[in-house]
Amino acid sequence: MNAQAGTAERISEEALETQTASIREAGSFIPDVRNELGKRIVGQHLLLDRVLMSLITGGHILLEGVPGLAKTLTVSTLAETIHTTFRRIQFTPDLLPADVVGTLVWEEKTGTFTAKRGPIFANIVLADEINRAPAKVQSALLEAMQERQVTIGEETHPLPVPFLVMATQNPIEHEGTYPLPEAQVDRFMFKTRVDYPAPEEERSIMRLMAGEDPPPVRPVVEPDRIMAARAVLPDIYLDERLEDYILALVLATREPASHGLQDLVDWIEFGASPRATIYLARAARAHAFVEGRAFVVPEDVKAIARDVLRHRLVLTFQAQAEQLDAEHILDRLLETVPVP
Repeated sequence: MNAQAGTAERISEEALETQTASIREAGSFIPDVRNELGKRIVGQHLLLDRVLMSLITGGHILLEGVPGLAKTLTVSTLAETIHTTFRRIQFTPDLLPADVVGTLVWEEKTGTFTAKRGPIFANIVLADEINRAPAKVQSALLEAMQERQVTIGEETHPLPVPFLVMATQNPIEHEGTYPLPEAQVDRFMFKTRVDYPAPEEERSIMRLMAGEDPPPVRPVVEPDRIMAARAVLPDIYLDERLEDYILALVLATREPASHGLQDLVDWIEFGASPRATIYLARAARAHAFVEGRAFVVPEDVKAIARDVLRHRLVLTFQAQAEQLDAEHILDRLLETVPVP
């Protein structure tokens, strides 16, 4: 019996049809957003799906890839398709926390300090080349990313709803960069690696970008519809067997020997935190939502597992010495942990 049939057995046919219709209605804006993104972004389907899932779940996303792969263009274009506010922060070594969150400014007329809000007060914030700023600046994002609020002086200011941080970083340039603290990396729901386009896609890119300005896009969705989509995510059915599968994947990163992965014991220093379990379940539902389904199947979990887990594994010195990375470990994980 396949997973889809098993799921159908647990949900009545009538309830499944009703829920599917509700999910597709809530996600009816997705084709329009994809169409607008496709006016500028050629290929990169995984990247586009991940930024859409980030938008739907409200989970922050870190995009990693060499320069020129349209990471910044993708985020800025996504922001243009929504009737919302957008700010781009170029992270540099001389950036200060006040340049991100804001500061107190002395007002001569009133003789008091007033809060001047920084660019973090926007619905979508692009943190460009986030690893170019020192730890003090990166830590300024922690409260904003986790608590959706910013403290300036003695006052705490809520951030707009929805609020989303989409960050980029270059993995090949190390001069003048600062590794992200583990606490901050863990705040990102996804870490998505952006690869080179296929040859024919690159030909299309060359033709599309023949002019100086990118093709125009238009806003096609309101923030209220995005929040409505988030509200229906918990209604997407996640079978108990898939919950067990998610737990097994996460627990295998902590106790690999107990899950038939003895060869990984010397390579993983610290496994994924419980936040990974939460994000795997939420992202699997988002993947099903994007596909227009009212239930999660194993393929949803496997499709997003690397993006949720790759930045949550701390490898040992031995693994680094043997030039092994998280991708190798996750490949072994997904091959070995039984799929329901």
